[in-house]
Amino acid sequence: MGRYTTIFWDLDQTLLNFDRSMEYALQEVFVQYGLEINEEMIARYAIINRSYWNRLESGELTKEQVTVGRFRTLFAELGITHVAPEKLNADYQRALGSVFFYMDGAKELVTLLKERGYRQYVVTNGVNATQANKMKLSGLDKIMDGVFVSEVIGFPKPMKEYFDACFATLPGVSRNECILVGDSLTSDMKGAENAGINACWFNPENRKKDVDVRITYEIRRLEELIPILA
Repeated sequence: MGRYTTIFWDLDQTLLNFDRSMEYALQEVFVQYGLEINEEMIARYAIINRSYWNRLESGELTKEQVTVGRFRTLFAELGITHVAPEKLNADYQRALGSVFFYMDGAKELVTLLKERGYRQYVVTNGVNATQANKMKLSGLDKIMDGVFVSEVIGFPKPMKEYFDACFATLPGVSRNECILVGDSLTSDMKGAENAGINACWFNPENRKKDVDVRITYEIRRLEELIPILA
């Protein structure tokens, strides 16, 4: 084993394809409530959703303000007044937790790394119940050594306090043997920087780095992590 013994994985859009799950869950609940849904609305929701999660990362909003607020904003834009955003959000979270799609090569990679003796943990800002369901359905709960959910910890990624809480439960693990792999510059890469650990940006779509943050490695495909760890 090289310098790294411990890998922190982001869950959504890194190990699991969140975009596909989101699309599935949105269509499911909109149909359930008799509401029209199309590609344009899904794209608009994704933008609103991202802006709300950014505000959670900066400590401006709570998880509940994010999950309900994004639907409140979407409903206002679409002129939907007869459905309670709180109610639709609860059903959406359930639908989101009832389905999973792996990112290309993700299951094979984490299985291989487990066989090679690496410790692997999920670090996520997602909703606790939803993430627990997805971990169980996908079998990741059997592969990972643990899951750190911001909702339970009380601080979101990228805050230093979030990672301090993670390390408090990992006695004997030093930060220089850890690496964080994730797709988000603002929560994952910034989080690794705040935590004082190395970071690997998973950037399959070759996005521009538009956030001033330290990145140790950048990969397009998950299996590119193997030589980095060695």
